[in-house]
Amino acid sequence: MKRSANAVWSGTLKKGSGNLTTQSQILNKAPYSFVTRFENQKGTNPEELMAAAHAGCFTMQISADLTRAGFIPEEVSTEAVVSLEDGIISKSALKLQAKVPGISQDQFFRIAHQSKENCPVSKAYSLTITLEAQLL
Repeated sequence: MKRSANAVWSGTLKKGSGNLTTQSQILNKAPYSFVTRFENQKGTNPEELMAAAHAGCFTMQISADLTRAGFIPEEVSTEAVVSLEDGIISKSALKLQAKVPGISQDQFFRIAHQSKENCPVSKAYSLTITLEAQLL
């Protein structure tokens, strides 16, 4: 499987702007710029997209791992916060909440940490990955 995205940029770093388009077109000329990345203006940025990729992949991974262990998750929700510090993308902090009938806290934490290690996006990222997991 291969997936692709395209970025177009015009102008200088601080005064220019660009857009991102994904193969699926779910992002279609989504705007990004210096101010959307560093000043929280409306638009996307690479760190936000990395966070979305990590949250989505990890959530699918833990759902698969829970199912493989004999548990049927009612709902799994993950927030990923990617940090850019001193010009380095240094961390992805995962915050998991899940409703999983019949599972113990110990089983849940073991599977959650296993999923964090086995998620393909986790494996691709060369940064610190933390996990805070809450069984609801």
